[in-house]
Amino acid sequence: MKKLVIACILSAFTTITTSQHAHAAEQGDIEALRQDIEELKKQLDTSQTPTSSQASLNPAISLILMGRFASFDNDPENYAIPGVTLPEETDPGKEGFSLAETELIISGNIDDKFFGRFTTALTAENEIEIEEAFVQTLGLPAGFGIQFGRFYSEIGYLNKIHAHYWDFVDQPLVYRAYLGNQYNDDGIQLRWLAPTDLFLEFGGEAFSGDSFPASRPSNESVGSYSLFMKLGGDVGISHSWQAGLSYLAIQAENRETENGDVSFSGDDNLIIADLVWKWAPAGNDSRTSLVFQAEYFNSTEQGDYTIIGNGTNPVDRNKDGWYAQLIYKFLPRWRTGLRYDRLSIEDSGSTFNGTSLDTQGHTPERVSAMLDFSHSEYSRFRLQYNHDESYAVADNQWYLQYIMSLGAHGAHRF
Repeated sequence: MKKLVIACILSAFTTITTSQHAHAAEQGDIEALRQDIEELKKQLDTSQTPTSSQASLNPAISLILMGRFASFDNDPENYAIPGVTLPEETDPGKEGFSLAETELIISGNIDDKFFGRFTTALTAENEIEIEEAFVQTLGLPAGFGIQFGRFYSEIGYLNKIHAHYWDFVDQPLVYRAYLGNQYNDDGIQLRWLAPTDLFLEFGGEAFSGDSFPASRPSNESVGSYSLFMKLGGDVGISHSWQAGLSYLAIQAENRETENGDVSFSGDDNLIIADLVWKWAPAGNDSRTSLVFQAEYFNSTEQGDYTIIGNGTNPVDRNKDGWYAQLIYKFLPRWRTGLRYDRLSIEDSGSTFNGTSLDTQGHTPERVSAMLDFSHSEYSRFRLQYNHDESYAVADNQWYLQYIMSLGAHGAHRF
């Protein structure tokens, strides 16, 4: 409103002054009048600068509250995916009432060159974890950007997205099995946005390698690195899409698992392809929308697996998997979704029978359905059902979840 008033004053001033000095303009003084107007504009802009500058330096603070009720046929304490060495905190979770992660997020501009973000999570086990503590550059030339500190890797599509913005209570099986739900680590990221009509971005990351699936060797300063590419655009006014290709190379030394029966030392290379397609009438998703999302993972392990108490054996095995999901917003506050997960794991041989690497001839898969209601963008309730055959005995899993956001709520990614 202030800018509108200023514009009106300037317009009136211009009209009146130009009329009064028409004769002067004819004599060549119109340029002097224009300079007077420009000077007035500068003075008005300058008078507003301190307020906007101070506001930009105040950090945004938000608190995410999540909890749920869960019911399973199987005991979640016995959860395992045959052929997969799972890290901690990758099971279906506690049965009954429980808190999920409670997140405290503080973010804001540090100055005109840097942006910072800090995210800490209180887990259901009452443990405090620092999920993010990073700095991003602002306004680097030629489309470049740098990020450093602790952050979620840009690989894949879902890895970067926080739990309170997932479309389902849990992550797809490929993320659970091959990334321990999500991969974040301490490191540095360089990215470049190409000056093209389509969205085209390239980037690379180097990490310490202290987070699963990495386990940094004692003689290395960098334990993992990644490369990623993202491409996207619009099709008409109602459709938009984004595709990505990522590569994560990690080194591991005595990488242990939750079961503690085997450990791995060697190289683990992961390739991820992802695709997201969104539809909304005329690009307006306030009432209805449809989102298709899919990712494919391919992992190759080369190195040695040590069976605790029973020697070391070389392995060269391939694991892959994928998921696809469809989310339909059929009313302004209501959404429903379907998801299918599947893993394919190469058998490691009879040497590993009876260990976590024993596939038991089983193909892990899962079907999920959900319905959620959002009173606003700050509150959501979700009912979800999984028919989970990721382990040998099929499990019927029910979840009732709430997600509440207090304070500042930033924009979400594509």
